Amino acid sequence: METTTPKPTLNPALREFWRTPARNRVLYGGRSSSKSWDAAGFATFLASNYKLRILCARQLQNKIEESVYTLLKSQIERFGLKSKFRVLDNKIIGAETGSEFMFYGLWRHIDEIKSLEGIDILWIEEAHNLTQEQWEILEPTIRKEGSQIWIIFNPRLATDFAYKRFVLDPPPNTVVRKINYDENPFLSDTILAVIEALKEEDYEEFQHVYLGVPRDSDDGAVIKRAWIQSALDAHLSVEADWTGRKCVGYDVADDGDDKNANAGIDGSILCLLDEWKGGEDELRESAARTKQNAEKIEADVIGYDSIGVGAGTGSHLNSMGWRRHFKFNAGAKVEKPEKNYGDTKIKNKDFFANLKAQAWWLLADRFRNTHLAVTKGRKFRADEMISIDSSKIDSKLLDRLTDELATPLRDYDNTGKVKVESKKDLAKRDVKSPNLADAVVIAAFRGMLARVSIIDML
Repeated sequence: METTTPKPTLNPALREFWRTPARNRVLYGGRSSSKSWDAAGFATFLASNYKLRILCARQLQNKIEESVYTLLKSQIERFGLKSKFRVLDNKIIGAETGSEFMFYGLWRHIDEIKSLEGIDILWIEEAHNLTQEQWEILEPTIRKEGSQIWIIFNPRLATDFAYKRFVLDPPPNTVVRKINYDENPFLSDTILAVIEALKEEDYEEFQHVYLGVPRDSDDGAVIKRAWIQSALDAHLSVEADWTGRKCVGYDVADDGDDKNANAGIDGSILCLLDEWKGGEDELRESAARTKQNAEKIEADVIGYDSIGVGAGTGSHLNSMGWRRHFKFNAGAKVEKPEKNYGDTKIKNKDFFANLKAQAWWLLADRFRNTHLAVTKGRKFRADEMISIDSSKIDSKLLDRLTDELATPLRDYDNTGKVKVESKKDLAKRDVKSPNLADAVVIAAFRGMLARVSIIDML
């Protein structure tokens, strides 16, 4: 008896969502819910039947592979439409209709997008990162009669602009639909088992990841997400002497599940991120990779986590001929203990519980200052700010770095001194070790610690 392969379809649960006339289509919810998959399928259907200009945007896009380009290609093949499209290196063209898919990153190309004409559909993927300023530019840019804006995202924070604007208080002529994995008929038993496992282990995290429940806010975080977003390419908009001494921070993996991480800073510009697996038996290889990254950006010095397995890093670097390095011991006493912290009248030794807290707080100050410089025009020296060069950093690593920097909470020791949420406490919240963030903290703190003595170089 012959069996027939089922004809590919879109998610029936979203049929009404796509058919309802609207200027703005907001599709949000948890992972594995078919949001982007369905949007790609519906977009290819429209483009194969009508002549449309479809602009596919996300916050950061350094490579075409980071866009929905691959997703569209998959749907074109899945629905047997390969003969109706020409898939080029940087765009997709409708062979019969003349439709056009274009791919842009919002952060670096918002001005180019502003000048585009005749856009029928703006599809904003991963829209949780959308800012109010970007929306105020995009909304009037998509002005063709009958044009639409698709806003698709997994909620992150209840205080994010996208969640407040499009879920809590959507503009007129907007259709809003929440969808989760339980309405996705295409899921495999494997992913369903993964979802059920998280539901049993950590129900709160399950709600956030798979039910699209946003986290409350980042009010308790040492570094706020909005500050980090303001730091993206701040060196392009804020005048300052941004470049200077170069340093690579090296966070050494603690155990089998942990990863090594490097962060490179040129003056006050974060210009390199790298992360890799490497256990205790590969410490020399990991040190060599760090040395290569330092040479790549022509760094003056390497700072490394000297606690535990990282203690021997200096010896490995010395054996490779790299003697310009300093140790970062998170639990050590604070630097400049008798100096007052910032504008307070409290001495560093009385304000911070340890060196880690001091380093995180000073980095937070730099992010906050950058946010004020970008949003309010406040003036600061470059060494009081920090910028992130998005053109030199993989967007997935940058997204992870943002999460890692904005996750650790403020805490206090028994004497009332401030400290950063420990890795053990993060693990209780099912949060992995912030390797990238710790590497950035080390690199950014080198101004106080990079006084390399002859003894350290030996």
